[in-house]
Amino acid sequence: MTDRPIHEPSPSHPITVVPTGRHVVVRVNGDVVAETDAALTLQEASYPAVQYIPIGDVLPGRLSPSDTATYCPFKGDAGYFDVTAGGSTVTDAVWTYREPYPAVAQIAGHVAFYPDKADVSVDDG
Repeated sequence: MTDRPIHEPSPSHPITVVPTGRHVVVRVNGDVVAETDAALTLQEASYPAVQYIPIGDVLPGRLSPSDTATYCPFKGDAGYFDVTAGGSTVTDAVWTYREPYPAVAQIAGHVAFYPDKADVSVDDG
């Protein structure tokens, strides 16, 4: 295996992680699968902001580990979960960084849902 590059956030590729500070609800196939007041908002460069939900705020029995894995030079190794909701299973709908790089260490223990596979709503509150 070759060494994979590790990149630090920079002015040309900024990454911020801050508490969302609002109520976040995640629905898959119309069913609520996660609800939290402790989400983190990760903003990376010009990509859309991503809500990272504490894994403990996902309803029990909804996540099943998948064999999918990817690598991000800014965040580390990502693992994936399938989500069971609304009577069916959505493949690789969720990702997590179990041991994220120090620059984004706050997202450890959190999961994120793909916006095309889940409805993630943040209260205006």
